[in-house]
Amino acid sequence: MGTSKSYNCCGYPMSIFFIVINEFCERFSYYGMRALLILYFTQFFGWDDNLSTAIYHTFVALCYLTPILGALIADSWLGKFSTIVSLSIVYTIGQAVTAISSINDLSDFDHDGKPNNLPLHVSLSMIGLALIALGTGGIKPCVSAFGGDQFEEGQEKQRNRFFSIFYLAINAGSLLSTIITPILRVQECGIHHVQACYPLAFGVPAALMAVALIVFVIGSSMYKKFQPQGNIMAEVAKCIGFAIKNRFRHRSKEFPKREHWLDWAQEKYDERLISQIKMVTKVMFLYIPLPMFWALFDQQGSRWTLQATTMNGKIGVIEIQPDQMQTVNAILIVVMVPIVDAVVYPLIARCGFNFTALKKMTVGMFLASMAFVVAAIVQVEIDKTLPVFPKGNQVQIKVLNIGSNNMTIHFPQETVHVAQVSELQKAEFRTFDLDTLTSINISSPGSSVTPVTPDFQEGHRHTLLVWAPNNYRVVKDGLNQKPKKGQNGMRFVNAFGRSLNITVDGTLYDIVTSYNASEYQFFPSGVKNITLISGEIPEHCNKTFASSNLGFGSAYTYVIFQKGDGCPTLETSEDIPPNTVNMALQIPQYFLMTCGEVVFSVTGLEFSYSQAPSNMKSVLQAGWLLTVAIGNIIVLIVAGAGQFDEQWAEYVLFASLLLVVCIVFAIMARFYTYVNPAEIEAQFDQDEKKKQPENLSYTTDRVLQTQM
Repeated sequence: MGTSKSYNCCGYPMSIFFIVINEFCERFSYYGMRALLILYFTQFFGWDDNLSTAIYHTFVALCYLTPILGALIADSWLGKFSTIVSLSIVYTIGQAVTAISSINDLSDFDHDGKPNNLPLHVSLSMIGLALIALGTGGIKPCVSAFGGDQFEEGQEKQRNRFFSIFYLAINAGSLLSTIITPILRVQECGIHHVQACYPLAFGVPAALMAVALIVFVIGSSMYKKFQPQGNIMAEVAKCIGFAIKNRFRHRSKEFPKREHWLDWAQEKYDERLISQIKMVTKVMFLYIPLPMFWALFDQQGSRWTLQATTMNGKIGVIEIQPDQMQTVNAILIVVMVPIVDAVVYPLIARCGFNFTALKKMTVGMFLASMAFVVAAIVQVEIDKTLPVFPKGNQVQIKVLNIGSNNMTIHFPQETVHVAQVSELQKAEFRTFDLDTLTSINISSPGSSVTPVTPDFQEGHRHTLLVWAPNNYRVVKDGLNQKPKKGQNGMRFVNAFGRSLNITVDGTLYDIVTSYNASEYQFFPSGVKNITLISGEIPEHCNKTFASSNLGFGSAYTYVIFQKGDGCPTLETSEDIPPNTVNMALQIPQYFLMTCGEVVFSVTGLEFSYSQAPSNMKSVLQAGWLLTVAIGNIIVLIVAGAGQFDEQWAEYVLFASLLLVVCIVFAIMARFYTYVNPAEIEAQFDQDEKKKQPENLSYTTDRVLQTQM
């Protein structure tokens, strides 16, 4: 063991304060970055929801697979301190690379807001995420154990309180980061191309990880540093491997049957180790159903965040961003843990109900399943408010009369009368099968009929701009879905008669030629200032106009007309209505999921530790983290193979799967026999002590005989 001078404060080793601060900063860094990921994939890269969800859960799975590697490095090679420092450096570099990958000015952007040099951004991002997964996963099994190493014998009370403080630091870092980083994201930044400020939102977590590393290193002289003592996980694996191989070797020979399959390792390994591994494998067997819980739990950062983008974030005077809804879980955890421990469990005990650890975990799984049932119900309500978009061979057409005469549009089996200006608010998209659009004609009183040359693309929306019986333009809309992240699409149709420069909130939006439409661009909620710039506008005219009060997920067309005095005016046509289902409706599903987490996750860790031998708690910790990784892999499989047309159906599937697994786990738990590892190990100690006098007496007799 490496020695260090002991510093104490209020009965605690001074070194633990550096470890707690390190954990707070690291968790802020991890959860702050992770809160942004799903929207970064969908909005910056332009990936669809399924691909984004797959990459997100692949990353989370890696974060929970690498702890095994970290434990191996710490126990067999570097020790906990050097492992934490080395992998924290890797971690910090990964956060920095991810922040760099999101810098807008690394490449130009197309009209849809996607970077033209997308492979560069994606490559840097994937490298950064791989380094983060290695770093955060590698240090995960080391930091808490390293903190526990700092206490002396007789400080069990302080050690237990340290772990409570440590858990609080984790939740505090998670809570603050999921509030702050989404706020940073919605800011605008960039030199040549202004977009959502992902570099700042990713940069702050990177800076916090650097702070975590520096703080941890500063406390170096105060730490107790134990040298690697050999890897117990490797020893367990070797013993299990030998037992299986030995049993397989003697499968065809007549050997006495052994009570347990691990007893086939008795030829090489002592009885104490075999007994300890038996205890571990019993718990590991119960772990088999657990990944399904994590498959649902970790979708708070993917599917539930994507669900929030189709909802209204205005809750009273507060405006919530979709990725900030994850803070509900962190807030509820801080509130629910003490309530459950101090109120709920004692109340259940007073009622005489034997609420064992495995029963608690079963209830936790059931609550998580019900959370997804609620999510499905909310999704059904959202779907009722979503606009209908064309599918397959369909097209949708909206007619806007931007001329001075009343017009009549003759579609097959339908006639549309459109007046100038006054009908803009009523304009709506009409759905047609492309095969039926054999003829479209425009007519006006006192004029001949003008046929429209079909120029429609299947599966898309189109706007038919008409300004004279023989003058029209077909514009293919670039928006075939609800705007993401609750933003709002704005485009302009120029009926002013001259080209116009348009700025929105002081930023150049577009140059729109006469009788043409701009592309959609996207803005957060609120009222925007629209300024028209042209030398053809008389000086006395008002050139600045206020937009509609933009909500969440809407799209509007602003038509610029010329009034009789030569001044411009704006008229609005709603293309996509704003989200109306409030994000507050997600709170019940978060509440159920958090209650499930409290009685499942916290209890599961306590159960695992209570049922594990003292020298194999790290083995079970690695196994527990492995269930989280497998859970995220399950999401990849279900989301990739399912390809559901309706999102609520996927929620119901996950809820059903967990409910089935919950029943299986309840049956497994019914046949589990609780053990007390301390008593079993004490019995081995007593047996060894009993043997020692006999050995000593035998040795003494042999010495006396020799002397005689």
